[in-house]
Amino acid sequence: MVLENSAVNELSNMKPTLKGPLYTSSEIFALEKEHIYSKEWIFVGYECDVAEAGQYITLNVEGENIVIVRGKDYVLRAFLNVCRHRGAKLCTDPCGKRAVLQCPYHSWSYGLDGNLLSVPNTTEFKEELVNKPAYALESIHVRTWHGLIWLSFSENPRPIEQQLDTQILLRFGELDTFARYNLASLKVAHSKEYEVKANWKLIVENFQECYHCSAIHPELTAAFPSFKSGVGTQNGIGTGAELRDDLHSFSISGKKERPKLKGLLPEDDRLYFGMTILPHVFINLTPDHIIIHRIIPISADHSKVICDWLFDPDEIAKPDFDPSDAVELFHRTNEQDFVACEWCQENMGSKAYKNGGVLVPVEQHVSVFYNYVLEAIGLAGK
Repeated sequence: MVLENSAVNELSNMKPTLKGPLYTSSEIFALEKEHIYSKEWIFVGYECDVAEAGQYITLNVEGENIVIVRGKDYVLRAFLNVCRHRGAKLCTDPCGKRAVLQCPYHSWSYGLDGNLLSVPNTTEFKEELVNKPAYALESIHVRTWHGLIWLSFSENPRPIEQQLDTQILLRFGELDTFARYNLASLKVAHSKEYEVKANWKLIVENFQECYHCSAIHPELTAAFPSFKSGVGTQNGIGTGAELRDDLHSFSISGKKERPKLKGLLPEDDRLYFGMTILPHVFINLTPDHIIIHRIIPISADHSKVICDWLFDPDEIAKPDFDPSDAVELFHRTNEQDFVACEWCQENMGSKAYKNGGVLVPVEQHVSVFYNYVLEAIGLAGK
């Protein structure tokens, strides 16, 4: 499903994109959901939101209602948020704290470890139900990585480090640089959701290349002049972009000064690193905050993107803390990117794009992402 046409064959320094139908086909989208989003580790939230025993969060992932809860033993667990009695949603609030998980419908109660503890008005068959594995909540694989919570619906998921640390190594050549930002110590100070009328792959492609930066990102290229060349931070191992000399921060005004994140070295100052963590996460490292995007594919031509801005909790606690200047810079960048993705999505079904397009040299690292998708859905080499 990769482009094969005479235009690319004649231009040896070009590489093919994916063909248009890969961005419009409901069958392809179903394969991606089955072989990527239902098998890989998927980022769903932050460990700090379930730090205490009994704290829980609920969310919908891949069409399933999920509850993630910190047990009395402080082990983090994830379950399908489904009562084993009649299928009611156990926890209806987005977050909270409980000693037990009690169904609001018939009051079946489950321990924080998922075991059924009590069933009202059933003395004659209580022993057949309580503490029996068949009636425990159905568990989902859950892991934490640098303070982020990840789920996998695979029966036997690969080790999370194999998926995630490997990508950090590809980005930096080592793990220490990323670790210095101490992501697990930060908290979300602001969050925005975006509805994007585009296939999730177009959003990933867009983030991975900066060939478009000089055309649609005036604020971003003003902050990082090197982006005007079309070369972004994901073009090379360990590559970072340096803030313009007269600016003090990664923000819309460039004036706000905050302390560097704890653990950073002097050589980390004034640098921005962008990276893609496949399949659906973007991480943006700046000296005083981190921005994390996660893509939630809705359909072949519709995606949701959640963008979080994370800061040091000590900074957040200050009476004069105001992240709006930092938020505005990437918010504008997001809106510019997502409109561009929608421009492309409108034409993915055009006969002009049936065989796809081309990647110029500064975009060609995107082909690694293409190979990842094609291999996962069984279309590599086809």
